Amino acid sequence: MSMDERALEKLGWGPPFQEAWASRASEGAEPARIGADFGVEYVLFSARGDLRATIPGRLRMAIRKGESVRPVVGDWVTFEAVQEGTSVIQAVLPRRTQLARKAAGRTDEEQVVAANVDVVFIVSGLTRDLNPRRLERYLALAWDSGARPVLVLTKADLCEDVVAARERIAELAPDVDLHVVSSVTGEGLEVLWRYIGGNRTVALIGSSGVGKSTLINRLLGAARQEVGEVREDDKGRHTTTHRELFVLPQGGLVIDTPGMRELGLLESEEGVRTAFTDIDALAAGCRFNDCRHENEPGCAVQQAARDGRLAPERLESFRKLQQEATRLEYQRDPQAQGRQKQETKKATRALNSFQKKRGR
Repeated sequence: MSMDERALEKLGWGPPFQEAWASRASEGAEPARIGADFGVEYVLFSARGDLRATIPGRLRMAIRKGESVRPVVGDWVTFEAVQEGTSVIQAVLPRRTQLARKAAGRTDEEQVVAANVDVVFIVSGLTRDLNPRRLERYLALAWDSGARPVLVLTKADLCEDVVAARERIAELAPDVDLHVVSSVTGEGLEVLWRYIGGNRTVALIGSSGVGKSTLINRLLGAARQEVGEVREDDKGRHTTTHRELFVLPQGGLVIDTPGMRELGLLESEEGVRTAFTDIDALAAGCRFNDCRHENEPGCAVQQAARDGRLAPERLESFRKLQQEATRLEYQRDPQAQGRQKQETKKATRALNSFQKKRGR
């Protein structure tokens, strides 16, 4: 193994990317990983060191037409050096995973937050802003990415009842690892390394002010990320303004992302179901296979909400996220509109038949 290959391995290089690179390699081109995204310029991490990079006009036009993938932090790309310290990105290698959301606003366009992520740390502070409904949304997004979600509750030093807060959040996803940490005292930080070792890539997502940048500084062992104070209303200020990949001294990589004010889902019905495994299990007892858990008779999910086995607010959150994902699929896929109409007719016929048998 050459020194260049060892340098790339520390950046997360492996067989899938090596195979893709071998089929696309051209004379003068080299592989690199996107280390930072500043919109019009990028920073590349390569075997020859850190480089500034831009996108050529032909690739920029292809991206605008939807014919190519826009590079994002975590991507592996091919590049050609133009002059010392600068380069031009030629192509993006196929992604293993991608963390994506619906772009802010009324558009239905996809916005990829980070690529080739192994683990997603969903970070939330143990403060007044701790919001189970928001975490459910983050879990759906993380499951849909193909990466492994892990819940990280920060600011344990500011919480009066850590045990109660932890139990409250653990109920949302009993199958997801959950860790309570404090970047001030160092409590719980050691266990996070089990997810980072082996040159794996971890992305941190969460609202502003939850302590993502502070946590990364502790993992780096240096104050590399700017940290801001939280406002009196417990809302965070944006201190991270761009996405950036950090190579940790002990091995492994972490991606810091700006706080998300708006977290719209894409076509992630599978991600929603995975984030609500308790509801998915209850649904097996519903009378109708295509039950929407709204007004259908014989709905085991609604019954669980009525008798206290399922929190009504969790069911409402599930409905909202599922409808959001379905609506976006409906908007983006004309064929889905036809399927939706057929499913509605089928559900109506089933309900009418049931009511007729009951003599209603």
